[in-house]
Amino acid sequence: MYSLNPEEITAKDNYKLMSGSVVPRPIAFVTTISDNNGVINAAPFSFFNVVSSDPPLLSISVGRKNGIMKDTARNILAHHELVVHICDEHIINEVNETAAILEPHESELERTRLTTVPSSVVSVPGIQEALIRMECKLYQHIPISNDEGLPVADLLLVRIVQYHFSEQVYRADKGYILMDDLKPVSRLAGNDYAKLGERFTVIRPE
Repeated sequence: MYSLNPEEITAKDNYKLMSGSVVPRPIAFVTTISDNNGVINAAPFSFFNVVSSDPPLLSISVGRKNGIMKDTARNILAHHELVVHICDEHIINEVNETAAILEPHESELERTRLTTVPSSVVSVPGIQEALIRMECKLYQHIPISNDEGLPVADLLLVRIVQYHFSEQVYRADKGYILMDDLKPVSRLAGNDYAKLGERFTVIRPE
């Protein structure tokens, strides 16, 4: 058993160990609107999960580079709106294209064949091809700083204000999601991703 002190290794090494250990991670594909001529920004984030069902909250951690806030976080703080999409097998290659680093006035969607669809509650459009999308509003922003006081990430808690489920993945009479039809994709380490894979059931103790 190797024992490592996270304070004695670099931030890059901590990232490698954490991203390789906390697997698989769901991927949030997020659209926001920029102040630059209303450009639609889109980007994937795997530091993402569920926080609460009452109220319905999600968490997204958006890393900074050299202390500079990324477009997604800046747009959310400016407008308090976003759309979160669940990544699935048939859109993952297009989603990966939006990870490219572009200027704020450039839309990552122009690198893809994805199309937008108007939202019901927020002003930010969603992605038509995504099987699940959730319109959200900012609930809380928690800036994260390192030991030197440099801002390194923006933790965003966002509240779901509208769900959109494709008929392909939502069982309306039961109110649950058909995971085998959703075919979600998760993030591993490096350039690796994972499909849903084999499932098994473990009954929780009463």
